[in-house]
Amino acid sequence: MALANFMDRASSAASRVLTNFKVSAFEERLGAQVIGVGFDSAAVKSREGALSLDLIIRLLTRLYPTIALRPLDPKAKDHVPALEHLAKSINPEIEFAKPRRAVTATVVVGSSLPRTKCPTFFIGSDGWQAKLSSRGPVGSGESRNPFGAGAASCFAAANVFRMVFGEQLEQGGLDDLIDLSMLTYAQGIPETSHDLDGVDIGDTHLVGLGAIGNGVVWALSRAAGLKGSLRLVDHEEIDLSNLQRYVLASQCHVGSLKVDLAHAALVDTALKVSTHRAKWDAYVNDRDNWSFERVAVALDNAPDRIAVQGALPKWIVNAWTQELDIGVSRHCFDDGRACLACLYLPHGKIKDEHEKMAEELRMPEAQQEIRNLLQTNASLDAGFIERVAKAFGITSEPLQEFVGHSIRSFHQRAICGGVVMRLTDGAEPVRAVVPMSFQSALAGIMLAADLVKHASGVLNMPTTSTRINLLRPLAAHLHDPMAKDTSGRCICTDQEFLAAYRRKYEVSRQN
Repeated sequence: MALANFMDRASSAASRVLTNFKVSAFEERLGAQVIGVGFDSAAVKSREGALSLDLIIRLLTRLYPTIALRPLDPKAKDHVPALEHLAKSINPEIEFAKPRRAVTATVVVGSSLPRTKCPTFFIGSDGWQAKLSSRGPVGSGESRNPFGAGAASCFAAANVFRMVFGEQLEQGGLDDLIDLSMLTYAQGIPETSHDLDGVDIGDTHLVGLGAIGNGVVWALSRAAGLKGSLRLVDHEEIDLSNLQRYVLASQCHVGSLKVDLAHAALVDTALKVSTHRAKWDAYVNDRDNWSFERVAVALDNAPDRIAVQGALPKWIVNAWTQELDIGVSRHCFDDGRACLACLYLPHGKIKDEHEKMAEELRMPEAQQEIRNLLQTNASLDAGFIERVAKAFGITSEPLQEFVGHSIRSFHQRAICGGVVMRLTDGAEPVRAVVPMSFQSALAGIMLAADLVKHASGVLNMPTTSTRINLLRPLAAHLHDPMAKDTSGRCICTDQEFLAAYRRKYEVSRQN
């Protein structure tokens, strides 16, 4: 079976959303699938069709070990080598099914109707509109707007996942028809304007270049006509396990800086891109100018998000992934709505990192030892690894590769990365939320879309946030008001913070 070498991480993600999860059964189910991707010359030649085709390959090949590339007319055959190259750059062991092999599910981009007997999802777009149908082709537009095209691929990948694992998903039915505006998040109402040429994003910061950040950069790098300054802020390198959901990352990027990957993806745009290898707080402390016109937040924890809000940017757009939904929220600081910190204020006692790690390693008696290891960044010895294995009731041999690693690296790769879960066949599920690739990608596309809408002056959302659950058919109503914190603990109720914000941006109280 041609499973990717980052499959432990994919298993971790699936274990969070599938009932009765077993690693062996999950991998056996994947091995039984042949996922078809049908496309014609109309899809390849269409700007938006080519984008949908690019992203659906990037999503499907991160999970399924066998795909079937099915050109639907003679001219489309010329595009097969490029798609095979992209797929192999992600999973070098991936198998390409022979033409006569039965396909279990198919995604079709283009205007052609293939001869298939399996569940088929036709996808396309028209500028801001993301389209999916189970009935027949929906076509792809010619605009240079990537948002509908990218979202359509995410919806298709989600439907394939729900089809394959429907028995283990609550209410995990399939979508029959999607026609969603990524401009307004309304359904069935076509948008007339798709042009992004000349949109100036001003001085924008993108904070966090993980899975959601990859989705943001995928979209911005394909949104032709944008201009302005984009500052990329992230301090980490790409790990092999990241390939499970980072849509820009390939095998050759392992060990590279996340900011460098993003910068390379944006090199052919008109954006002025700068990279900053640092955490947000360090970046802010070293920066002479404390004004932040527009900040896109793609971080994965509450304290870091609160820290961003504490720097008082003029406007913030934030995206998240959770077990049941993904979403995007928009924040001024002085408009009477919830600020970003309102959404992430802690309630009750919050465990320290060493306390949570000791719990997840099943070594509560080692809290102080783990605290010291975290503070000193010391290397783990064989004895510590043996104790962890004993705590889980597993052999220590597969964990020996982590001798000499820091405890953070060990925890990230062995626990969050799914190594221990594999050794217990899913009996020890990963506690951390690990999203599926299509969830992270769509969250990033939504973040990029709202950023561009705000910069162009067309963002007019009735609520603070928009939520989508990709593990169920698309809901009719996606907006969520997300109430402002009323406890008095949030900085947006502090008059000194409000006064500082108004002075910084010369905003009157009426505005």
